[in-house]
Amino acid sequence: MYKSIVIAAALFNEGATTREALRRAKLLLDQGGKVTLVHVIDEIPGYVAAAIPQSQVNARQKEVEDQLSAIAAEAEGMDVTAIIRQGQPAACILGVAKEQAADLIMIASHKPGLSDYFIGSTAARVVRHAPVSVLVTR
Repeated sequence: MYKSIVIAAALFNEGATTREALRRAKLLLDQGGKVTLVHVIDEIPGYVAAAIPQSQVNARQKEVEDQLSAIAAEAEGMDVTAIIRQGQPAACILGVAKEQAADLIMIASHKPGLSDYFIGSTAARVVRHAPVSVLVTR
């Protein structure tokens, strides 16, 4: 069993993947353990960011915060915290895992293409560089 689980929160499918990860985490979590949801907003290249109104960026940030908060609130019987980061996804996920002293990272992997045949590129980077166990789900 695990004391601290970090879940890479995917919101592209209305949070279904993240909700499923939380369901699995509940089975793996020690009594009194904690779960941290981390969602990473990819960095926007400077030449693109200049063309996006700050109000639109703020609205997206708020939307993500609201979705994560709602998912965390649905997790009954667990201590769940939501964190949003901006940057390179794998590095941010690993950074949060280190900060939270995680002993398990859970991450979903999409159906692979030729460039990342076995698991998705973010999941592959997390698996490759994680100092703790990683549970990759589909």
